[in-house]
Amino acid sequence: MDPAPDAKVSHHVLSVGDPDLGKSRLLSRQCDTCIFAPGNRMHLAPGRLRDLVAEARSRESFIICHDTLPHYKDPEVKPAICRGFADRYRTQALQLIERLFGFVEVDPPQPPHPHTTPPQGLHP
Repeated sequence: MDPAPDAKVSHHVLSVGDPDLGKSRLLSRQCDTCIFAPGNRMHLAPGRLRDLVAEARSRESFIICHDTLPHYKDPEVKPAICRGFADRYRTQALQLIERLFGFVEVDPPQPPHPHTTPPQGLHP
């Protein structure tokens, strides 16, 4: 059965490629909540990191940083390769990107600034 006419199906493909530079985005350092940082900062279920790495390695690919996923924190941020993964694994995709095109290093997205309350008396 076909989806209802007003149903929207998204088959969004994530790309770490920078079309202007012809290079792939790679984080310049691990993000603050990198899945490879000590202490399980993303609160992954037991074995989830192992599964993510096994899947990426079996595809000879890479992991995209969760902080750069669309609408995770900032819709303007572009997907980038996880620095934690790239520093630990040398998959075929990473080697080909490096040899053929190179990387453009981008800083991890900055955490949102804490919401500040305006001083008393400024509200109408």
